[in-house]
Amino acid sequence: MNKQFANIIINKTATAKDAIKQLDKNLEKILFVVDENNKLIGSVTDGDIRRWILKDGDLSIEIEKVCFKGTFFVRHNYNIDFIKKEIRKREISHVPVVNDDHAIVEFLVWDKLFDEKTVRKTKKQLDAEVVIMAGGKGTRLDPFTKILPKPLIPIGDKSILEIIIEKFTDYGNDEFYVSVNHKAKIIKSYFEEIQPSYKINYIDEEIPLGTIGALKKLDGRIKKNIILTNCDIIIEADYTDILEHHIIENNDITIVTSLKHYNIPYGICEIENGGQLVNIKEKPEYDLLVNTGMYVLKPEVLKYIPKDEFFHITHLIEKIKLTHKIGIYPISENSWVDTGEWVEYKKAVEKFRL
Repeated sequence: MNKQFANIIINKTATAKDAIKQLDKNLEKILFVVDENNKLIGSVTDGDIRRWILKDGDLSIEIEKVCFKGTFFVRHNYNIDFIKKEIRKREISHVPVVNDDHAIVEFLVWDKLFDEKTVRKTKKQLDAEVVIMAGGKGTRLDPFTKILPKPLIPIGDKSILEIIIEKFTDYGNDEFYVSVNHKAKIIKSYFEEIQPSYKINYIDEEIPLGTIGALKKLDGRIKKNIILTNCDIIIEADYTDILEHHIIENNDITIVTSLKHYNIPYGICEIENGGQLVNIKEKPEYDLLVNTGMYVLKPEVLKYIPKDEFFHITHLIEKIKLTHKIGIYPISENSWVDTGEWVEYKKAVEKFRL
């Protein structure tokens, strides 16, 4: 088999955590699981990993236990017209070809089967209102934000706010709500100057209202689900899948979370009874789900936001968590770009420069 496909092959003994790392480096976002003889066992996508995490699955488990076993494949005497039809129907990019021992010998790839005029299915329309919270001072990015408002901090030749908005225009959205307070005139003047193809409706905060206090002004005005995002993060995920998950799970609020791996470089002492040592964990590792700053909300929850009061999303969650359904949508660590502090901002600049 051609070595160019090595990046989409993973051994069945690799862990789910290994698969996440490999998927992050894989532009096709799929891996094919094989045994030591290259025999096809199944496939795994970020969706399979996500469902495993939502089941509270252990990420140290072998990927064979997580992968999808019904992977579409063909044998060497395949019919090319049949394969083209199946690729279109299934919306897949790679089809493994196996021999009589069920070992993968090659892949049939969309780009090789169709000419350049045959485009893949475009992204689905995102049937939601998009609200971007851009009223903060961005003190973590001093001294930049003493001069520029945080939403206009540049990444390459565009502001962070433009990059966030353009992520949504890819899904057909052409109208946005943006809450503003700190240096609001500069933000408005900037977008008036560049005259973008999309429309921005500003939500003016006369006083700082926290992460979602300004949303009270939309209560009763909008009927669709709301995708709410901070103005200093970029989420590289399928937004329609996030919305569909929110709807299928019937969540009132869905928090987009990122898997973060932490390695403590010390021995951790576990104690009880006022200081008696129970155990020492040497250099433990933890996998945690971290709040990224993107949410999906049913419009009905806006009624619980007080008028003209400083109010965070965490306040809303605390207020309704016993009576409403709050869920999560996990994404990989590399799918979350946080530009809100200097170290991460520099990484974002490098990432978008490529």
